[in-house]
Amino acid sequence: MDAPLSIQLYTLREAVGSLGLAAVIERVARIGYTGIEPAGFMDLSPKALRHCADQAGVAVSAMHVELPNAENADRVFDAQAELGNDVLVVPFLPPDCFGDEARIQAAADALNEADARARARGMSLGYHNHQFEFTSRIGERAAYDVFFEKLEPSVFAEVDVYWAQVGGVDPVELVRRLGARARLLHVKDGPADDPASDMTAVGEGAVDVGGVLAVSRAAWHIVELDRCATDMWEAVETSHRNLEAMRGPS
Repeated sequence: MDAPLSIQLYTLREAVGSLGLAAVIERVARIGYTGIEPAGFMDLSPKALRHCADQAGVAVSAMHVELPNAENADRVFDAQAELGNDVLVVPFLPPDCFGDEARIQAAADALNEADARARARGMSLGYHNHQFEFTSRIGERAAYDVFFEKLEPSVFAEVDVYWAQVGGVDPVELVRRLGARARLLHVKDGPADDPASDMTAVGEGAVDVGGVLAVSRAAWHIVELDRCATDMWEAVETSHRNLEAMRGPS
């Protein structure tokens, strides 16, 4: 699926520290990204972030947020409403949440409660994986699969295809199997051999990115590089160029 291209702004956190988030958003728009996925508001208020996105002509494809619970849900949702965003992603749960079926059930219960709170506010909620949800096994099954069986169908998957491959899973098959539930994809690349390895520009590593995109039904394909051995701006530009080339002629 030729979904539009977004970028997870965590990728450019060092640039945000030196340039500010507004300047970073403007630059990624000039590169050609049509969406941004913030991970926090950084140096801007929700309204200021909305203004910067509008000025740059980019959409907020989603936002990474802390797990909404009874203590923080109003604060989390109020900020998203002020931003004008209704697609929320929980980016991480601790690895020990996936150590056995009882802990997986507890994690699923917490996410299901957060999802119910989000839906009551007209918002949707998803979960972003790392590698450990796949390397942790419940019998013969990956903890990730057990987890998603216990989640309400309304909780979508933001599939990080690189971490899935590091976890020993074929990301093409994973994205195909999840179908429309894989509403967002984190598209990243690298050697996919060790969690500590440096990543590369998308299209220059071991991930079959073209194969993933061919089976994707996601609404957005979101570039994210946790770290990179090359200049990060160069990797971000090369990733965009390579992904555009994979689309073929329009």
